[in-house]
Amino acid sequence: MLKTHFLSREEKAFTKKVWSYYKASGRHDLPWRKTADSYKILVSELMLQQTQVVRVLPKYKEFLRTFPTLRRLADAPLGEVLKAWQGLGYNRRAKFLWLAAQAIQTVYKGRFPKTFSELIRLPGVGHYTAGAVMNFAHNQAYPLIETNIRSVYINHFFHDKSVVSDGELLPIIERTLDRSNPREWNWALMDYGAHLKGTIGNINSKSTTYKKQSTFKGSDRQIRGAILRTLVVGPQTNGTLSKKLENIEKEHLVLQLKVLLNEGLIVKDKKRYQFP
Repeated sequence: MLKTHFLSREEKAFTKKVWSYYKASGRHDLPWRKTADSYKILVSELMLQQTQVVRVLPKYKEFLRTFPTLRRLADAPLGEVLKAWQGLGYNRRAKFLWLAAQAIQTVYKGRFPKTFSELIRLPGVGHYTAGAVMNFAHNQAYPLIETNIRSVYINHFFHDKSVVSDGELLPIIERTLDRSNPREWNWALMDYGAHLKGTIGNINSKSTTYKKQSTFKGSDRQIRGAILRTLVVGPQTNGTLSKKLENIEKEHLVLQLKVLLNEGLIVKDKKRYQFP
């Protein structure tokens, strides 16, 4: 358990400001904030990685209609999971979620892990995701660092610095963490960070972790997404893929097909590519 810290006057003013914004303008209606179900929270966290809330909202509801329980997800073929994921991008997240569900079914006998050390051993679950599940499912205080939270702390405590590391942020994040209500405190930080991004700009660009996102149009990621969307309707040969994706150069198409095969997101049965 984290130690209790006395807050400085500046830190007290900071927490008051964040809470005030959240109470007045927080995103209280987000569906994953109306549940303490660890499975549903894990689904939302993996969907929200590098993806805007507005895109996640319909897919989250649709995905849970298709896979309402952890067991239903674990028992499903990977191909069905990937089809349900279409529209979100970063398809490896869907595979990680599926692998995590299978690990919980086999290693933990269907019992969703309730400790940080167990969670972080699941496929695709890093420090942030494990901490998010602990905070949002169990209301247990774990410091979280992600894009919006970084923006809030950089803006308030390091606005005069041009470069800020997570190592500088973490002690303040730990001190100001509301141990009596970590769930809502982290929601408040995320909402305030989203507000700052919309009004001030990308404060997170000062972080040493910041990487400018590459252009999606024409990227390898766009090509892989186009291939997967085409395979939703059924297996395709190299020839039919080339015709349906005629705007993609053949050598680029072949290369990204190999990448998808290596990642296990598609398989090849004789001459046809298809979902696993």
